Order: sequence, then C-alpha cells, then structure tokens
Amino acid sequence: MRGAAVLAAALAVTVQGVRNGEGEVVLAVCEEAAYPAGRCAFRATAPAVEGSVRIAVPDLPPGTYALRAYHDENGNGRLDRNLLGVPREGFGFGNDAPVLLAPPSFRDAAVTVGAEDVETALTLRYWVSP
Repeated sequence: MRGAAVLAAALAVTVQGVRNGEGEVVLAVCEEAAYPAGRCAFRATAPAVEGSVRIAVPDLPPGTYALRAYHDENGNGRLDRNLLGVPREGFGFGNDAPVLLAPPSFRDAAVTVGAEDVETALTLRYWVSP
C-alpha cells in the first residue's frame, strides 16, 4: 500500500562473554532463507569491550530472525578459522543455541520481532586460545 506506515521495531542484543577489547563485535540478523549461507539482510557492529557489548538494530520489520554474532578481534571483517575450520574468534547464536559440528537450526537461533522493541542476549564461545 502506497503511503502506509511500515511497522518497525528495534532489536537490542547484549553479546556476553567478549574476551577482550580488541576489534569489534558483529551481529547479523537473518531471515530464514538467508540464514544457512550467512547472507543476512541486517548487520550491526559495536566496538569490542571485555565482558559484554550491547548492539542495537533499529527499524527492523516484524518477523522471525536468527541471530549470529562474532568477535572480529583483528578487524578483517570475517570470522577467522584454523586449517580444520574451527573458529579462531568468538562466535555465538541467538538463544545461546548449541553448536555441534554445524551452526544451529534457524528455529533454535531465532527471535520474533513484532511492533514492540525486543531485547535479548547471547553468549560468545571461543574454541581456540588467542
């Protein structure tokens, strides 16, 4: 409908377990179709702070989104991995969904955003020492 106001809300995510203040924390907010490939429509960053970082994504259309986050310690814009594919930097998913040999399912990592603002948290995991 032309001229109609589109409902949108803010999503605020507290990313916990940040191991140091180097680089930045990246949050990706993914629609279901984009989630497996990691090509998420919404992305926000915040400078890393040891402990926790709050990241806000304003004007998010209502819907269900999976959350992915990582600590880009070296600022190269990607989640670094070792030769075996194990992440070298911290990473986490919405609802602290467990990670086994692959990312969790969309449903396990998803939050629902409506017309009201939403606040949630997730915790980074570091599998490799710095």
